[in-house]
Amino acid sequence: MEHVPEMPVISNDNADILHDREADFPGNALPSSPARSVEIFAGPQDAGAAGFALAQTPREGRVLWIQERMVSLEKGRPFGQGCERFGCGVDRLVLACSRNTRDLLWAMEEGLRCNSLAAIIGEAWGNPAVLDFTASKRLAMRAERQGVPVFLLRYNAQADLSAARQRWRVLSAPSAPHPHDANAPGLPRWHAELFRARDAKPGKWLVQYDRAAHRLHQVPAFRDPALAGEARHRAGNTITGSFIRTAASRS
Repeated sequence: MEHVPEMPVISNDNADILHDREADFPGNALPSSPARSVEIFAGPQDAGAAGFALAQTPREGRVLWIQERMVSLEKGRPFGQGCERFGCGVDRLVLACSRNTRDLLWAMEEGLRCNSLAAIIGEAWGNPAVLDFTASKRLAMRAERQGVPVFLLRYNAQADLSAARQRWRVLSAPSAPHPHDANAPGLPRWHAELFRARDAKPGKWLVQYDRAAHRLHQVPAFRDPALAGEARHRAGNTITGSFIRTAASRS
């Protein structure tokens, strides 16, 4: 039986933790860097990790997006209109599919040889032996040398040894309220846990995508227990829209 990663449990009444983190990240902006190797762990049915990565890619330049075959079978292919919500139009995407994780890592490293790429996103499934500490270190060093951010999305995987500069656990959350339509989805939100980083302290946040600034912000906590309880109830009974279009929806 494959291991399903433990998702962060982050409640909106966790005000003290969120308040303490505001001093570390002015303006409520999450830790970011123009060039680093980032791993993002998500559950097997949670497609929101892709949006979490796209929200941190540069506004300009082409993005190489490589899916391992198992990921494309389980989660479907990237959906162009979904990417545009995060400032990445289909004209900027270079999509590829690898047979296995070995080919995925090879394609990501070869992509780092290309000077025209602004970012690289790779999607892997499980804990294949080839994705070991040595492979992650090689990818991280090449990303830093080239100055290109690399995001490795890992679905249904355990957080084993890795040299990635940042390591996150991400869980999709109900979107923010729409300013003009209560029944329409607002800006995307995630429960995010940074559990390892070289230049930032670990922490847990409820984060939201700021479309105008093209970055992630932590959402202020509810200090009223009644409001916090209502938010938890909504989170447990709301299904957010899929970022990835499934094979069934394309047929």
